[in-house]
Amino acid sequence: MRKHLVAPSVLAADFTRLGEEVDMVNRSEADWFHLDVMDGRFVPNITFGMFIVEAIGKMAHKPLDVHLMIVEPEKYIESFRKAGAHVITVHYEACPHLHRTIHQIKETGAMAGVALNPHTPVSLLADVIEDVDLVCLMSVNPGFGGQKFIYQSLPKTRQLRELIDTRNSKALIEIDGGVGLQNAESLLQAGADVLVAGSSVFAAQDPPATIRALKAFEAEFDF
Repeated sequence: MRKHLVAPSVLAADFTRLGEEVDMVNRSEADWFHLDVMDGRFVPNITFGMFIVEAIGKMAHKPLDVHLMIVEPEKYIESFRKAGAHVITVHYEACPHLHRTIHQIKETGAMAGVALNPHTPVSLLADVIEDVDLVCLMSVNPGFGGQKFIYQSLPKTRQLRELIDTRNSKALIEIDGGVGLQNAESLLQAGADVLVAGSSVFAAQDPPATIRALKAFEAEFDF
């Protein structure tokens, strides 16, 4: 059985109790913190920037998975790395020079990720799949938490897994949006490696138990 990662999305946390929420994730079986940075331009919402990332990084005992939903991300990669990002993911749709941006991230020492919006086909990554460390498939439209999972993401995950395996890439497949106990096993069977869980964790009656349950799923690829 493959080991998978669980990355609670801090966007869904109670920011009036941020220290407590970070401590809960620290003490849980979660693997990463997932941090969504939104600029109000690439997506219709504004969240937080490198100062909040840095503050969380000072409290976190686990790697920071920073997802940049912003235009011109190449201008801020070094700043987010200095703020504590271990994984930096940029959007395919926001990077006209994607290959250059991927290597800019890797030169900082961070893992380089590329995110795809729901309408963007995985085939567009064919020329860079061997360069990336992670591909984040958006299973909701980016910009807001709490949306319903788009089930077309399941066959899309299988397509991405086939591309990665065919090209002998080491890229992890991350699924972001609407992920919870109801679909985690199906996503893992389709080839996912990292489950980003926001509302399903932080809105749960027992968040650590929900994280434990997400980690407990075991699945082989279903193809």
